[in-house]
Amino acid sequence: MKGIVYLDYNASTPVDERVLQAMLPWFCGQYGNPSSKGHALGWAAEEACEQAREQVAAALSAEPGEIVFTSGATEGANAAIKGVAEMYASKGRHLVTVQAEHRAVLNAHRALERKGYEVTYLPVDAYGQLDLDALEHALRDDTILVSVMWANNEAGTIQPVEGVSEIARSRGVLFMTDATQAVGKIPVHAGLADLLVCSAHKFYGPKGAGALYVRRRDPRVRITPLLDGGGHENGRRSGTLNVPGIVGMGKAAEIACREMEDFRKRMERLQNRLESRLLELPGAHLNVPQHVPRLPQTSSIRFEGIGGAHMITACRNLAFSAGSACSSGSGEPSHVLRAMGLSSEQALSTLRLSLGRFTTEDEVDRTVYLIEQCVCSVKQTAVASA
Repeated sequence: MKGIVYLDYNASTPVDERVLQAMLPWFCGQYGNPSSKGHALGWAAEEACEQAREQVAAALSAEPGEIVFTSGATEGANAAIKGVAEMYASKGRHLVTVQAEHRAVLNAHRALERKGYEVTYLPVDAYGQLDLDALEHALRDDTILVSVMWANNEAGTIQPVEGVSEIARSRGVLFMTDATQAVGKIPVHAGLADLLVCSAHKFYGPKGAGALYVRRRDPRVRITPLLDGGGHENGRRSGTLNVPGIVGMGKAAEIACREMEDFRKRMERLQNRLESRLLELPGAHLNVPQHVPRLPQTSSIRFEGIGGAHMITACRNLAFSAGSACSSGSGEPSHVLRAMGLSSEQALSTLRLSLGRFTTEDEVDRTVYLIEQCVCSVKQTAVASA
């Protein structure tokens, strides 16, 4: 919308024009079903999906045969967690995850608890990071899966994925990571995990397209399919492939991978510009300081005594989140920030400002101005009523 400064890229990104152009032919002119093996339209659609599979695999440093196309990370996470739980139930019924995970991961585990599985929810420190010693101590002989996200959607904290991988592998436990916020922003090597999920609309691709990585060897990972049907995706995810979405995801992954280093440098520069100026305002605190490993374009900042909901109402020309996109409308304190030790009041005073590919310096400056106006107005009202 004209006049709106968009700083909610962690919730969703606009589709890159280059991605849109790659998708357009597959809506009308090339409308075949990839499963139609008897004619040219079906062959063309299948070839386009396989090219996209190669592009996504390259972005994840994986093999094309390890990529399963899904509707997004929520489906992928459910397919991975529930699929492993059912397939490996004879080995054990204990799973480990983290209190600050996305709701898709947490609620998938809670669904399994209702079926008799046991889940350990590990805490995080004040910056949202998992303690590796706590993870090691939580693993048991009957543990079958560890689920730890690559980067947090609210705080921006990057988890010690390599350490998690080493611990899980040494104990013969499968490792699933939600890399939704990491893919396209920082290097992601799927081989550190046994299963990995991501969504295209987080890196300038379309909504409704995602990928699930399933390791093929050392060890070969098997999952019970979440969906039954025609046995698409080698029996791992039935359903007619979303050809335009998959083509768009492949193109978006290719662009994000090629431009990642330039993206990182520009985001860090804009992030420093934004944070340095906002921290000059009264009551401003970064929940995750700059010395902590974090995403190069995500700022979790709170203003003591000013609710995030009030900020959203006051800054109508600024699009951002007070917490995660999934929970900001609930009125409840963010479960991620509460897990980090923030009080309910502090959590409700937090803003998530996430920059992206199309953010400009002018937009950063306008953001600072709008937030400054709101903070000053609240402070002046407080003084006047004292």
